[in-house]
Amino acid sequence: MKTEAQKGFTLIELVVVIALLGILAAFAIPRFASLESEARSAVTQGLSGSVRSAAAMAHGLNLATGLTTVDMEGNSIVIENGYPSAETIALTLADSTGFSVTDDGTTATFVKDGTTANCTVAYSEAAAGNTPTIITTTTGC
Repeated sequence: MKTEAQKGFTLIELVVVIALLGILAAFAIPRFASLESEARSAVTQGLSGSVRSAAAMAHGLNLATGLTTVDMEGNSIVIENGYPSAETIALTLADSTGFSVTDDGTTATFVKDGTTANCTVAYSEAAAGNTPTIITTTTGC
């Protein structure tokens, strides 16, 4: 007499597959969690570079025109000691999406949305004869 072949997986095979998936997940999840922090850090460093470039371009416009207010992309940028003021540095950027900006008069601070204050770019106005100070903080992003 012929017996029919069983179809499907045995319990042992299913347990082995689930165990292998668990082991793979244990190694993969920490790697992906680490990438999120690194991505926030990279975005913050990118904004820092944009702020430096925008300040340099505004400085160049100031040197070329000699004006204390220059126009960049339709925005009036106030120049203090040859560089953009803290009030108007955010206007020099084409895009600062994902960052909130606060200004205390002489320092503008960009904070990455959804993070602690450890993911920031601080722009301090230039003192006479100096360049602006730009401090990037990414520890604990």
